[in-house]
Amino acid sequence: MDWEKATRIAHAIGRSRLLVFRMTLFRKAADYAHMRVEWQLSTPEERLAMDPARTEAHDTFIEACDMMARCMEDEKEDFSWREELGKDRKEIGDFACYLHLILGLVAR
Repeated sequence: MDWEKATRIAHAIGRSRLLVFRMTLFRKAADYAHMRVEWQLSTPEERLAMDPARTEAHDTFIEACDMMARCMEDEKEDFSWREELGKDRKEIGDFACYLHLILGLVAR
């Protein structure tokens, strides 16, 4: 995942009229990005304890991406971003972190 790909996908999601699903996806991205930072700042013992919650946050973000794409398809919106995002868990997790960054910058 690089900046260009992340912003392209984020823009595609941002164009959707499906506000509730979009906000859910953004919140799940922020939740997972926060967990990733906490993971980086934690000791090995703390990481072991937080691993199930981190995995759950990652799974929940992936599910939110899938749900957003399905709903966009149902509404006849372009959901090609989901294929571009791919299935690689690390890439999807990286995208959550990029979304967190983008949301933070937009909020200024």
